[in-house]
Amino acid sequence: MANIKIAAVMRAGVFSPNHIGNDAAILNAVVEQLRKRGCEVETYSEEQLISGEVSEPVIVNMCREQRSIDLLQQYEDEGRLVINSGHGIENCTRERMTRILMGHNIPYPESLTVDTDEVVKTRLQKAGFTNCWIKRGDGCAMHKEDVSYVRHPEEAQEVLQEYFLRGIKRAVINKHLVGDLIKFYGVSGTGFFYWFYPYDEGHSKYGLEAINGKSQGIEFDEERLKKICQDASDVLDVKVYGGDCIISPDGSIRIIDFNDWPSFAPCRAAAAPHIAKCILAAVKDRRK
Repeated sequence: MANIKIAAVMRAGVFSPNHIGNDAAILNAVVEQLRKRGCEVETYSEEQLISGEVSEPVIVNMCREQRSIDLLQQYEDEGRLVINSGHGIENCTRERMTRILMGHNIPYPESLTVDTDEVVKTRLQKAGFTNCWIKRGDGCAMHKEDVSYVRHPEEAQEVLQEYFLRGIKRAVINKHLVGDLIKFYGVSGTGFFYWFYPYDEGHSKYGLEAINGKSQGIEFDEERLKKICQDASDVLDVKVYGGDCIISPDGSIRIIDFNDWPSFAPCRAAAAPHIAKCILAAVKDRRK
């Protein structure tokens, strides 16, 4: 498809903890695929986007900075094609994601959303939460301390106090799920889907995969996994996605995290052509 001018916006390094190279590599691979298909593609940083240097009618991006997201949403409202959507990126912030997934009956852990200066021990006890995960509610994890595993309500209260002192006002508390941890990657509308056991493969950002440990190889319905992830992609409005889920001992599947445009590190070469096809299909639809 010739005469398509596309801006490709890199993710700012602060939002790629331990994955700066991998995040840059997947976007560069997609840019190469788009150029092979005749597109004119210019690469920008988030800083250049924020400073107003991006004028192309199509923007593909890995942005996470709030100012970038606000600008992407503005561009979408003005008629530009943006992938992933700025609205979708914002939907992947923890508190909003939790509300949307649970509101659409996407399988997800029992969860509470709280103020970090709130006394939560009684609420957790009433809800039957012992082992649980505390995650900052206002965005993605930027530091290891933004996702915390706790073993009882008293420890949860201490962690929330630490979040409050760090200036994080809201948090999501997920009940811990026992089972096999799976990491997945997908591209909406293309049939591309890849999953693996991150602990077994030594794939980790913060080492938290060790909590669930080595996979047991619990049997599950792979088509069911794909459908759950595609449903999440649809309701969150994120075409290029990844995340994590738990396969419980009974084979049930629940998403525990969903990310806009991850690194695709284990499957980058296979994913890049599909991401390019997804972008060009959206361009074609827009031109109809």
